[in-house]
Amino acid sequence: MARTINRLSHRKVETIRVSGMYGDGGGLYLQVTNASDGTPRKSWLFRYAVSGRERQMGLGPLADVPLAEARDLASIAREMRRAGKDPIVEREAARAEASLVAAKSMSFDQCATAYIAAHRAGWRNVKHANQWATTVATYCSPIFGKLPVQRVDVGLVMKAIEPIWSSKPETAVRLRGRIERILDWARVRGYRDGENPARWRGHLDHLLPARGKVRRVKHHAALPYVEIPAFVAAVKARDAVAARALEFAVLTAARTGEVLGATWSEIDLGGRLWTVPAERMKAGREHRIPLGDRAIEILRSMIVTKPNVNDHIFTGDRRANLSNMSLLMLLRRMGHNDITTHGFRSTFRTWAAECTNFPREVVEAALAHVAGNKVEAAYQRGDILEKRQSLMAQWESYCSKPVVHRSVTPISAGRAHSASA
Repeated sequence: MARTINRLSHRKVETIRVSGMYGDGGGLYLQVTNASDGTPRKSWLFRYAVSGRERQMGLGPLADVPLAEARDLASIAREMRRAGKDPIVEREAARAEASLVAAKSMSFDQCATAYIAAHRAGWRNVKHANQWATTVATYCSPIFGKLPVQRVDVGLVMKAIEPIWSSKPETAVRLRGRIERILDWARVRGYRDGENPARWRGHLDHLLPARGKVRRVKHHAALPYVEIPAFVAAVKARDAVAARALEFAVLTAARTGEVLGATWSEIDLGGRLWTVPAERMKAGREHRIPLGDRAIEILRSMIVTKPNVNDHIFTGDRRANLSNMSLLMLLRRMGHNDITTHGFRSTFRTWAAECTNFPREVVEAALAHVAGNKVEAAYQRGDILEKRQSLMAQWESYCSKPVVHRSVTPISAGRAHSASA
C-alpha cells in the first residue's frame, strides 16, 4: 500500500505521509486496508488520546457513512472529549442500554400470550382461555397488538373498545377488563410504567357511558314457576336423552354445563348424591347436590339406555356428551323459543322465595352461589347439605305434581242448557 496519501479538507487536497490513512483534521481519518483479494476497504476512524494513550473509534464504512456524516460524528466525539468523557466508553454504554431496553421490550400481543399462559391453570376450563385469546386477537391485535406494550395509551384503548361499546356492551366490558389485566401484568413485570390507560373508575368512566345506560342487561329468560309442573310432565313424556338431561337440570337446579358434563364417577346412587368437582364449577368450589326419587330414576334409566358408552351420563348418538344446542333445540321443538335452560335456575329461585320458608342462604347454596360478602362467607363454612336435601325434595315434589286439566263449558252451551231448564 502506498505510504503517500491525500488529506481531505473543504478547500484543498494535501498529500501527507500517513500510512494507510487519509486525514481530514480534528481527529477524523479515512482508513484504507486491503482484503485478501486485494480489494481496498475504506472506513472512518476518529483518533484521540486518553491519559496519553491513543485510541481509535470506528465510525463506519465509507459506503454507508458519507463525509458530511462522518464529520458530524467526529464533532460529537470531540464534544465528549472536551467534557472529559471517553467516546468509546460512552458508545458502549449507550449500546448496552439499548440492548437492555430491547430485551425488556414486549409487544402487547406477546404480553397477552404470556398473561394467558400464566393464568391458564387457574381458569376453570379451556374455553375460558380460548375466549381471552379470541378477544385479544379480534379487537386488540389489529390496532396495537404489534406495538411495544409501553406505547399503549388511552387513545389506543378507546380505539379498540369505543366502536363496540354501544353495539356489543357485554363484549366491550370484558375486553376493557382484559386489557386492564394484561397491562397491569406488564407493569408488574417491568415492561411498562405509569397509569393503566384501561382503568375504569376515575378514568374511562369519564369518557364512556356506564354499561347500564347503554343497554339494559338481558337476563336468561325463565318459565314462571306455576307452569313448571306442566312443563316437566311434557319433558318426561319425551323419549330422548336430551329430554332426560333437561329434566335432570330442572330437578337439580344445576347449570347447563354441569349437567351436560356430568360423569358417573360423580354420582353416588346409594347416597343419593351428585358431587360436582371444583374444576367444573363456576366458583371453583366442589358442589354437592342432593338427588330426589325422580332424579335417581333418570340416572338409572340412563344406565339402561346408554350402557358403557363413556363416563359421561348424557351422551348423544355419536358417543359424545350432549351440547348446549341440543337442549335449546329441544325447547324450541316444545314451542318454548322464549326461554333458556339456564333460566330454570331463576324459576327455582323465585319458587323458593315465594312458596317456601327456607332461608336465603340455603337457596343460594343450592344454586352454588358464592356468599354475598366476606363476613357471610366466613360464617358459612359448610354447604348446608341437610337443609338443602329437604329443599330439593320439595322442589322435585312441586315439579312432579299432577297437572289438573279442568274442562271448560262453552258459554253458548251453558246458556242453551239454562234455557231448556
